[in-house]
Formats: sequence, structure tokens, C-alpha cells
Amino acid sequence: MSANKFHRARAILSGLLLGGLAVGQVSADGDRSRAAGAPLLPLYKQECAACHMAYPPQFLQAASWQRLMQGLPQHFGSDASLDPATVKALSTWLTANAGTGKRAAENPPQDRITRSAWFVRKHDEVSAASWKLPAVKSAANCAACHTQADSKGIFNEHDVRIPR
Repeated sequence: MSANKFHRARAILSGLLLGGLAVGQVSADGDRSRAAGAPLLPLYKQECAACHMAYPPQFLQAASWQRLMQGLPQHFGSDASLDPATVKALSTWLTANAGTGKRAAENPPQDRITRSAWFVRKHDEVSAASWKLPAVKSAANCAACHTQADSKGIFNEHDVRIPR
């Protein structure tokens, strides 16, 4: 079994074991355009998506999620502190569903998804001016261009619409 097939099978099995199956689409280069894995935890959507997109946990390794959850009082310039029970529940879910494939092959600088090698490679054609558009504001605003990111967790490049 190839490494790619092994990682896909592992992601599918993990999704089943954790209570849900999300079937991923695969782009021509073999990269998943949908973050395959367990459906987003309602508590995660409630707490994290209140301020930003609820990023799929597969976008970072477990070690990055652990550091992010430990650093919530200084979460990228904001105090995102949560009560200990919520931190424990979210940390457990994030690390159980963390990435292990190409997207999470490394811990990006400052544990920022937008600074990971795969993110930079996938967005290399996006101009600096596009990131600064009022409707985009920053690379962290995935839903500004990925029209199905928030609603379906799909990041397929064929569904990208860069605001003008």
C-alpha cells in the first residue's frame, strides 16, 4: 500500500472511529480539496468560529494545536482564554483529528496555517494586493475566496472567487 493510500485509509478510519465520515474530494495533484476527517465539533465551532473561521484540524499537526491551545491568553494578539474544561475538550478533539499528511508535514512558523509550506505553495499565484482587498483583509480569511469553506469545509481551487 502506498503512503498516500495509507494516509487516506487512516483518515477515513479515524473519521469513522470518531463518529463521522467526511468523504474528501481529491484534486489532480492528489491533494485533498476538502479537509477529510470527523465533522467539526459543535463546541469548536461555537468557541473558535466566533472570532475566525473554524479551521479544519487536519491543517496542523497535533503539536501545533497543543501549543495554540496552551497559548490562548495571547492568541495572535487577542485574549482567547477559555475555561479549563473547554480547553481540555477542544485540545483533545483537535489533537485527535490533527493532520498527519502533506498539509501537516511540518510545524509552520508561529503555528500559523497561512505560513505553512503547503499554504504558501497553493497560494503562490495570489497577488499581495488581493490579500489586502477590503473583502479579504488577510490570508487567514479563507471564506473570502473559498466559497464553500465555511459551509462545507471545501477548499477546492475550482470554487475560488477572489473578490474585486
